[in-house]
Amino acid sequence: MYEYQNDKNMERTDKTALILIDIQKGFEDTEYWGGHRNNPDAEANAGKLLHFWRQINGPIFHVRHCSTNPDSRLVEGQAGNDLQEVVKPLKGETVIKKNVNSAFMGTDLKERLDNSGIKKLVIAGLTTDHCISSTARMAGDYGFETFVISDATATFDKFGLDGQRISAEFIHETALASLQDEFASVINLDELMKRLK
Repeated sequence: MYEYQNDKNMERTDKTALILIDIQKGFEDTEYWGGHRNNPDAEANAGKLLHFWRQINGPIFHVRHCSTNPDSRLVEGQAGNDLQEVVKPLKGETVIKKNVNSAFMGTDLKERLDNSGIKKLVIAGLTTDHCISSTARMAGDYGFETFVISDATATFDKFGLDGQRISAEFIHETALASLQDEFASVINLDELMKRLK
């Protein structure tokens, strides 16, 4: 586990948790979510983060969206609700279920973090503009020092009010820009690993 210092290095501590959000099989159905997404390596990068956190025996929280919409790919009990194999939890790893965008709303995530003395979060997963953004914003407001891993997140194309398609990459970049320095530090996986080393 690591603590982010003012000199831009991270030193070992037990106060930094990895939060993996909604890396579920239902998001593999790209057509359902708009037909195109950015960053096809997001899940693989999240898997690398998970592998590293396991090596250092760091606190890990898997978050799984359990939609209340019966037509959603993420309804609990359906295959799409399952976490993808690349981030499949091991026995004993915490899995948090949610049914809204933020991993803090309607869950005991904050209580678990507080009870463990965790002050810093590393966040990755899906999707950048929805559950990543909502969770990072609340984390920042709660006072956690938060790091969002830009290349371990992704989103899908959206349609504007006039029906114009807005690219996933544009949405991804603007969502991260809105988080940067206000709610979180946005860094990529390589930068995180350099700091951790």
